Amino acid sequence: MGMAPRTLNQLVTFTISRQAYALRLASVRRVLRMVEISALPKAPDIVLGVVSLHGTVVPVLSMRRRVGLPEVEANLTDQLIVADTASRSVALVVDAVTGVIERTTEEITEAERVVPGAEYVEGIAKLEEGLLFIHDLDLFLSQPEESQLHEALAKAQGAE
Repeated sequence: MGMAPRTLNQLVTFTISRQAYALRLASVRRVLRMVEISALPKAPDIVLGVVSLHGTVVPVLSMRRRVGLPEVEANLTDQLIVADTASRSVALVVDAVTGVIERTTEEITEAERVVPGAEYVEGIAKLEEGLLFIHDLDLFLSQPEESQLHEALAKAQGAE
Protein backbone atom coordinates (compact mmCIF):
# COMPACT_ATOMS: atom_id res chain seq x y z
CA MET A 1 0.00 0.00 0.00
CA GLY A 2 1.95 3.06 1.24
CA MET A 3 0.96 5.05 -1.85
CA ALA A 4 0.00 8.68 -1.54
CA PRO A 5 -3.76 8.56 -1.15
CA ARG A 6 -4.50 11.15 -3.81
CA THR A 7 -2.90 9.59 -6.82
CA LEU A 8 -3.96 11.37 -9.98
CA ASN A 9 -4.89 9.09 -12.84
CA GLN A 10 -4.43 10.69 -16.22
CA LEU A 11 -6.91 9.29 -18.69
CA VAL A 12 -7.37 9.74 -22.41
CA THR A 13 -11.10 9.92 -23.03
CA PHE A 14 -12.88 8.97 -26.23
CA THR A 15 -16.36 8.18 -27.44
CA ILE A 16 -18.00 5.31 -29.26
CA SER A 17 -21.68 5.67 -30.08
CA ARG A 18 -21.87 8.61 -27.67
CA GLN A 19 -20.63 6.53 -24.73
CA ALA A 20 -17.46 7.76 -23.02
CA TYR A 21 -14.50 5.44 -22.53
CA ALA A 22 -10.95 5.99 -21.41
CA LEU A 23 -7.48 4.47 -21.43
CA ARG A 24 -4.65 5.37 -19.12
CA LEU A 25 -2.58 8.12 -20.67
CA ALA A 26 0.61 6.24 -19.84
CA SER A 27 -0.33 3.45 -22.25
CA VAL A 28 -1.33 5.74 -25.13
CA ARG A 29 1.36 6.43 -27.71
CA ARG A 30 -0.48 8.64 -30.17
CA VAL A 31 -3.78 9.44 -31.80
CA LEU A 32 -4.07 9.26 -35.57
CA ARG A 33 -6.64 10.02 -38.18
CA MET A 34 -8.25 6.96 -39.68
CA VAL A 35 -6.03 5.28 -42.26
CA GLU A 36 -6.63 2.32 -44.50
CA ILE A 37 -6.77 -0.93 -42.59
CA SER A 38 -5.31 -4.01 -44.32
CA ALA A 39 -6.94 -7.38 -43.78
CA LEU A 40 -5.26 -9.85 -41.44
CA PRO A 41 -6.34 -13.40 -42.33
CA LYS A 42 -7.03 -15.82 -39.46
CA ALA A 43 -7.04 -13.05 -36.87
CA PRO A 44 -9.50 -13.18 -33.96
CA ASP A 45 -12.89 -11.53 -34.48
CA ILE A 46 -11.94 -8.53 -32.41
CA VAL A 47 -9.14 -7.66 -34.86
CA LEU A 48 -10.26 -5.52 -37.80
CA GLY A 49 -6.91 -5.80 -39.59
CA VAL A 50 -3.55 -4.08 -39.41
CA VAL A 51 -2.06 -0.69 -40.13
CA SER A 52 1.57 0.07 -40.79
CA LEU A 53 3.08 2.75 -38.57
CA HIS A 54 6.60 3.74 -39.54
CA GLY A 55 7.18 0.22 -40.81
CA THR A 56 5.71 -1.51 -37.76
CA VAL A 57 2.61 -3.62 -38.30
CA VAL A 58 0.05 -2.71 -35.65
CA PRO A 59 -3.15 -4.73 -35.19
CA VAL A 60 -6.34 -2.68 -35.18
CA LEU A 61 -8.85 -3.75 -32.55
CA SER A 62 -12.57 -3.08 -32.57
CA MET A 63 -13.66 -1.38 -29.36
CA ARG A 64 -17.22 -1.76 -30.62
CA ARG A 65 -17.06 -5.54 -30.82
CA ARG A 66 -15.43 -5.74 -27.42
CA VAL A 67 -18.13 -3.71 -25.74
CA GLY A 68 -20.91 -5.46 -27.64
CA LEU A 69 -21.89 -2.66 -30.02
CA PRO A 70 -22.71 -3.33 -33.66
CA GLU A 71 -19.83 -2.74 -36.03
CA VAL A 72 -20.29 0.26 -38.29
CA GLU A 73 -18.63 1.21 -41.52
CA ALA A 74 -15.32 2.90 -40.74
CA ASN A 75 -15.62 6.60 -41.18
CA LEU A 76 -12.94 9.03 -42.29
CA THR A 77 -13.67 11.07 -39.19
CA ASP A 78 -12.88 8.07 -36.97
CA GLN A 79 -9.64 8.15 -35.06
CA LEU A 80 -7.14 5.50 -34.12
CA ILE A 81 -5.66 5.42 -30.65
CA VAL A 82 -2.29 3.68 -30.73
CA ALA A 83 -1.54 2.27 -27.31
CA ASP A 84 0.71 -0.27 -25.66
CA THR A 85 -0.39 -3.48 -24.03
CA ALA A 86 2.01 -5.61 -22.02
CA SER A 87 2.95 -7.51 -25.16
CA ARG A 88 2.56 -5.17 -28.16
CA SER A 89 1.23 -1.96 -29.60
CA VAL A 90 -2.36 -1.98 -30.81
CA ALA A 91 -4.63 0.57 -32.45
CA LEU A 92 -8.25 1.07 -31.38
CA VAL A 93 -10.86 2.54 -33.69
CA VAL A 94 -12.89 5.22 -31.88
CA ASP A 95 -15.41 7.80 -33.00
CA ALA A 96 -13.50 10.69 -31.45
CA VAL A 97 -10.83 11.33 -28.87
CA THR A 98 -12.30 13.90 -26.51
CA GLY A 99 -9.38 14.85 -24.30
CA VAL A 100 -7.25 14.05 -21.31
CA ILE A 101 -8.75 14.22 -17.85
CA GLU A 102 -7.45 13.57 -14.36
CA ARG A 103 -9.28 11.65 -11.69
CA THR A 104 -8.06 10.70 -8.26
CA THR A 105 -8.05 7.03 -7.38
CA GLU A 106 -10.95 7.74 -5.01
CA GLU A 107 -13.02 8.99 -7.92
CA ILE A 108 -12.65 5.69 -9.79
CA THR A 109 -14.93 2.82 -8.83
CA GLU A 110 -13.89 -0.76 -9.45
CA ALA A 111 -15.87 -2.10 -12.36
CA GLU A 112 -17.12 -5.35 -10.80
CA ARG A 113 -19.08 -3.34 -8.28
CA VAL A 114 -21.02 -1.60 -11.00
CA VAL A 115 -21.08 -3.77 -14.09
CA PRO A 116 -21.14 -7.54 -13.79
CA GLY A 117 -18.92 -9.18 -16.38
CA ALA A 118 -16.95 -6.04 -17.07
CA GLU A 119 -13.74 -7.98 -17.47
CA TYR A 120 -12.17 -5.46 -19.84
CA VAL A 121 -12.99 -2.48 -17.66
CA GLU A 122 -10.52 -1.46 -15.02
CA GLY A 123 -12.69 1.17 -13.42
CA ILE A 124 -15.55 3.57 -13.81
CA ALA A 125 -15.54 7.30 -13.18
CA LYS A 126 -18.41 9.77 -13.24
CA LEU A 127 -18.58 12.52 -15.81
CA GLU A 128 -21.13 15.30 -15.96
CA GLU A 129 -22.73 13.55 -18.91
CA GLY A 130 -22.72 10.04 -17.49
CA LEU A 131 -20.31 7.23 -16.75
CA LEU A 132 -16.79 6.85 -18.08
CA PHE A 133 -15.57 3.28 -18.61
CA ILE A 134 -11.82 3.01 -18.14
CA HIS A 135 -10.43 0.10 -20.11
CA ASP A 136 -7.40 -1.98 -19.23
CA LEU A 137 -5.73 -2.83 -22.51
CA ASP A 138 -3.84 -5.74 -20.97
CA LEU A 139 -7.21 -7.43 -20.37
CA PHE A 140 -8.56 -6.44 -23.75
CA LEU A 141 -7.45 -9.57 -25.57
CA SER A 142 -8.07 -12.92 -23.99
CA GLN A 143 -5.15 -15.35 -23.91
CA PRO A 144 -6.55 -17.37 -26.87
CA GLU A 145 -7.11 -14.17 -28.85
CA GLU A 146 -3.60 -13.00 -28.05
CA SER A 147 -2.13 -16.33 -29.29
CA GLN A 148 -4.30 -16.32 -32.40
CA LEU A 149 -3.31 -12.72 -33.17
CA HIS A 150 0.35 -13.56 -32.64
CA GLU A 151 0.14 -16.42 -35.15
CA ALA A 152 -1.82 -14.37 -37.68
CA LEU A 153 0.77 -11.58 -37.49
CA ALA A 154 3.64 -14.02 -37.81
CA LYS A 155 2.04 -15.58 -40.91
CA ALA A 156 1.34 -12.16 -42.44
CA GLN A 157 4.91 -11.05 -41.91
CA GLY A 158 6.25 -14.29 -43.29
CA ALA A 159 4.14 -13.82 -46.41
CA GLU A 160 5.68 -10.51 -47.35
